[in-house]
Amino acid sequence: MSASSTRPSYAAVLRMPHATRTFTAALVGRLSYGMVSLAVLLAVSRATGSYAAAGAVMALFGAASVFLSPLRAALVDRHGPRRALLPMAALYAGLLGTLAAATWRPGAPAAVLGTVAVAAGACTPPLGPTMRAVWGELVTDRRLLQRAYSLDGVAEELLFVSGPLLVGVLVGFAPPAAGVAVSALLVGIGTLAFVTSPVVKNIAVRASRARARARTRIGRGLAQPVVVAAGVGLSLGAVDLLVLAFAEQRGHGDDTVAWIFAALSAGSAVGGLLYGAVEWRAGARVRLPALTAGLGLSLAAAGLAPGFATLTGAVVCAGFFVAPALTTAYLVADESAAPGARVQAGAWVNTAVNAGISTGAAAGGLLVGRLPVGAGFALAGGAALLAAAAVGVGTRYPRARPQKQKLELEREHEQEREQEQKH
Repeated sequence: MSASSTRPSYAAVLRMPHATRTFTAALVGRLSYGMVSLAVLLAVSRATGSYAAAGAVMALFGAASVFLSPLRAALVDRHGPRRALLPMAALYAGLLGTLAAATWRPGAPAAVLGTVAVAAGACTPPLGPTMRAVWGELVTDRRLLQRAYSLDGVAEELLFVSGPLLVGVLVGFAPPAAGVAVSALLVGIGTLAFVTSPVVKNIAVRASRARARARTRIGRGLAQPVVVAAGVGLSLGAVDLLVLAFAEQRGHGDDTVAWIFAALSAGSAVGGLLYGAVEWRAGARVRLPALTAGLGLSLAAAGLAPGFATLTGAVVCAGFFVAPALTTAYLVADESAAPGARVQAGAWVNTAVNAGISTGAAAGGLLVGRLPVGAGFALAGGAALLAAAAVGVGTRYPRARPQKQKLELEREHEQEREQEQKH
């Protein structure tokens, strides 16, 4: 089914052949990622009796998951989702199950838990980047693809809000390790349902020539979206601690802080849906720095808030730009990638934003207490503004693939897919 004649709407996205089934399966697997961080943190803390050990294990788990993401994505591009994702999911779920068993009761050595956590993180299936690559296969109309990516980004945002809430419900009647076990179960079921979807099964393995061309694009075409993703991540990573410090200075409790975080996520979800529904005249590479600058200015303005109500409003405004900026980054990455490197391109953006969040959190921890909170918000906004300025230079001359070469690669891709379907 061609999207060119389909009215570009969110309903049209889900009416694409097998889209709802495939997207739902991917979301089931990705819900694991929304739960696993808090579940592992609580389980290791309970098992070792040490917050320091829990933090160290989480840092190792996160680092292995984030920084090896492009490598795992390259395996998906090379061997196809079915052959690559299933072994990853099996190893990841098995290692999480081992971690759950080891932390079910107190007394597990922190070194053993750290080793298992690193191994599990190294096997994390790149379901998000693969799903975005599948959207690229399903949707040929760029306007409809924008809506697909917006829908994907908003759904992912909601998963990372609902995941910790589900862990909170679980630990009310079971050990925290149960959350780790449920995370393992979700990723196993979701990945299996995802790779058995007809549209995923039909994604062809790219020829070696296409892969070689794809490798030449990784360094050049992805610079703009990766820089933006890193800048957005840096800003968001620092905001959590800044909001906490703002609340403590004014005598507010943790429940108030939770509302601010929810406001940021709500703003991002609403902004993402509105952004995806608009047919923009400006190209994605022009919109990208503008959206990132909007985030930076909103965060800088948040530092001027005299009270919690105004801070909440400023954070909601900042949230309006988060999902649109990341959605546009994924769109630019997708159009910059050769046909055989879509998963890897999305993974680089995903890695950049997650690495930025971790770095921003670490920097925020160093700055809070040494600088006024307002100055901290200004620096957080400055990170996004710096990224916007860096990618804004040269937007008149984007380094996208020449149209002739792009058409040749797409034609090559179609021929390869037809040949594989015959076999």
